[in-house]
Amino acid sequence: MNNDLILNDINTALTVTKPEYNLMLKNIQDRMPAVVRDTSNFHKSHSQFMSVTLDVTAITPIRSVKHSLAEIDRTRSALQEAYIGLRKKQNELKKKERELETCTDDLDRELLEIEILELNSHLEGTHNHVNGALRKMNFFVNQHQQLMEKLGVDEITEEMYELEESKYHIMTCMKQGLNAARSRNGMIDEGNLIYLFDLGINAAQAQAEVFAYLNMENELISKGNAPTHEMTMRWLEACADKWANDPAKFAERRGFSVFDRSSLTNSPLLEQAPDPEQKVA
Repeated sequence: MNNDLILNDINTALTVTKPEYNLMLKNIQDRMPAVVRDTSNFHKSHSQFMSVTLDVTAITPIRSVKHSLAEIDRTRSALQEAYIGLRKKQNELKKKERELETCTDDLDRELLEIEILELNSHLEGTHNHVNGALRKMNFFVNQHQQLMEKLGVDEITEEMYELEESKYHIMTCMKQGLNAARSRNGMIDEGNLIYLFDLGINAAQAQAEVFAYLNMENELISKGNAPTHEMTMRWLEACADKWANDPAKFAERRGFSVFDRSSLTNSPLLEQAPDPEQKVA
């Protein structure tokens, strides 16, 4: 391994050292295979658990699909860049090794050997991160499949995404408002009050819903029962259903339309449009 080679080089390069350092290097070399083996489990940014609980936090299924696809796209882009960098380093390494075969100057040969060692070290690190990225990408590809099965569809269309947006934003706003209220004596914070206004939802009505939900939780606790996360999700879904049409009404009041089927990629109107290349008889 390159790590072992570097450790050996350190051992021979240190001309003046205390005996205990040689013992330390020997101990490191003996234990390094196990360290390298176990470290290979962690060459990725986050755990699978963290990826689906703290990274992808979308509260509705199609938004979860969108965020999962974004993770796949980011990882794929990183893999492409890593692959190109890997090929460049491999090419550079081959050139250095070819130069070494014909080099006659001792110092030039030593420098080439150091450069080859450096390239091998970089290649090893790149391989490790590529392997971690592949595991992450495979994980999110599988998550995408599970989400599609949960939705019961084979394809997510742009129309489906647009139609879910009202539910997503209402649930997200109320989730944030509820969490803020827990530390503010039941009061929704200013940021989410503005969010509610922009969604066309009356803030006083939303505040009343938060008060009622927190009171219900407190009553359960006083009776020795425990509120659950599932209860909160059902409450958020009820809020989304209650105010589902309010954002569209507010947009229409300002002269906008929140949904235009003719501007979607899978629009039937676009499918029926004449071929611009087709000549009219």
